[in-house]
Amino acid sequence: MLSYFARRVLYMIITVFVSSIVAFTVIQLPAGDFVDSLAKQYAMTGRKVDESLLRNLREQFGLNRPAYIQYLRWAGNVLKGNPGWSFQSQRPVSELIGERILLTSTISIITLLIVYVIAIPIGIYTATHQYSIGDYLFTFLGFIGLATPSFLLALILMVIILNAGLSVGGLFSPDFMRADWSFAKLVDLLKHLPLPVIIIASAGTAGLIRVMRASLLDELGKQYVITARSKGVNEMKLLFKYPVRVALNPIVSTIGWELPAIVSGGVIVEMVLNLPTTGPMLFNALLTEDMFLASSLLLFLSVLTVIGTFISDILLVMLDPRIRFTARET
Repeated sequence: MLSYFARRVLYMIITVFVSSIVAFTVIQLPAGDFVDSLAKQYAMTGRKVDESLLRNLREQFGLNRPAYIQYLRWAGNVLKGNPGWSFQSQRPVSELIGERILLTSTISIITLLIVYVIAIPIGIYTATHQYSIGDYLFTFLGFIGLATPSFLLALILMVIILNAGLSVGGLFSPDFMRADWSFAKLVDLLKHLPLPVIIIASAGTAGLIRVMRASLLDELGKQYVITARSKGVNEMKLLFKYPVRVALNPIVSTIGWELPAIVSGGVIVEMVLNLPTTGPMLFNALLTEDMFLASSLLLFLSVLTVIGTFISDILLVMLDPRIRFTARET
């Protein structure tokens, strides 16, 4: 078992290394760089930039060096905890990400917990009460959740809240936006959290309900369940000891991409709601070709995927005896 986890950690390190190369390469693919983008912005306003100034900027930021040299320099700085300089904001990337990582993590973790806490019990109920009124009701609501774009739901809820005379948008009231952290600011954050969490969680919850229902229905029709039921095993004991545990496998295995999907998949929602999270920051960094900031954020999403996959592996080993046996054998 120990060797299994050691291999998983080794695979994680290799995956993060390869992901860093891919992330940096993707940023290099578009023609030009940040200096070219800056020159275009000046040209659109009718101002002309001296070529010598552009050359000096490229030399200052190291953009005139080969791509592999830029990558090695950036990767070395990442290992030291300093992923470079944001060209657009003129600030260290670590500071920019650090300002938003706490809020992003808070929204992501709360959303993920809500998705699983709601989806799993409803999925179990709809599978064990197939073709009942409750099954039809949750199926109908699930299809609506899957079919409704998150940004559209955000706009609808914003209109409703505004008509009710309440503030909407952002994670803080204007009075607390620039204030230092305090108990009052924390309370203000908690007041603003429900709206983005509900909107971002809606599609994920609806999808997981369908997955849980389908997986559990498949297990309930298998011979070992029918045999155990015929021998008089208590229905609740039978349900949660075997079929539910096996049916959870596809749910647990999706954690690997649920974490980055919640962070990056809600970019449009975060822009509509004006949330100070990493999603809009990544979008702006890609638009302005802010190389080090965009690469660092893409690497952050890759690390989330790797960590999520590792958590999935651990939970699957704990959940399924067959996987645990295979892990011991290997």
